[in-house]
Amino acid sequence: MHGANTSSLTPRYFILKGIPELEDAHSWISLLFCFIYIIAVVGNSVLIYIISHEENLHRPMYYFLALLSFTDVIGCTSFVPNMLCTFWFSLKEIDFNACLVQIFFIHMLTGMESGVLMLMALDGYVAICYPLRYSTILTNTAIIKVGLAAFMRTVLLLIPFTFLIKCLPYCRGNLIQHTYCDHMSVAKLSCGNVKINAIYGLIAAILIAGFDMFCISVSYIMIIRAVLNLSSADARHKAFSTCTSHICAIVITYVPAFFNFFTHRFGGSTIPHHFHTFIANLCLLLLLTLNPIVYGVKTKQIREEGSMKLFPRVPVL
Repeated sequence: MHGANTSSLTPRYFILKGIPELEDAHSWISLLFCFIYIIAVVGNSVLIYIISHEENLHRPMYYFLALLSFTDVIGCTSFVPNMLCTFWFSLKEIDFNACLVQIFFIHMLTGMESGVLMLMALDGYVAICYPLRYSTILTNTAIIKVGLAAFMRTVLLLIPFTFLIKCLPYCRGNLIQHTYCDHMSVAKLSCGNVKINAIYGLIAAILIAGFDMFCISVSYIMIIRAVLNLSSADARHKAFSTCTSHICAIVITYVPAFFNFFTHRFGGSTIPHHFHTFIANLCLLLLLTLNPIVYGVKTKQIREEGSMKLFPRVPVL
């Protein structure tokens, strides 16, 4: 095995294959991914800037949105530059520990995305069901506490997960059939028993995504009940319209996650590997890109404050 430490069966580095069977198209694919990455970084950074500099947006929902955007920037930066180096400069080697760090950050990205969406659902629940107590329930202190709780939950659940991957013996080569260090792609190189990894991965997914989806579902059930009890049709329409951006964000977050989860485990030979790898990359990048677009388009206050902040009116002399 190239670059392997034969005494411990732990490779010094892995080699990223890129997208198998599409090597001739890597240059064109890289341009697409680079374009999406630029949009993701610029869009999320602009959203963070607008929320941080505009006092009218200093409210819990926008704080959570800024946290979501910050998570997106960190998440895409953890793997896209390395991916582009693989495509453009054939720098396919990645250190073993760096690979583990990449796995950790990618999973933390999805975990934090899920956690923040759950907090935004609870914010919507409090705003619609307890409007008079909104400012006293969701104080700045409470926002910091729940944000830290979501972060620490994800980190504490993923540290053992990453440690289990590190302890596996790797004797099936060090060529990863992917553009970045994906958990399942790395685990397939092990000749050890990965059953514990699979079980713990499922437990972590249930404790993160399962719990968050349960909280989101309960929140929206309570929101729908409260909205339907409103006497005014305009009030019902306004209440529902405030939730549409969040619902879109939920869809674009969980659909790619479920796609990757089920195709890895149940796709088998029915889905070509190069197709799965390309779609997995595209879905992950679009997840990081669409949040600022969705909220920028659907949220009136962000549109108005953003246009005033980025394109201030020049007084006419």
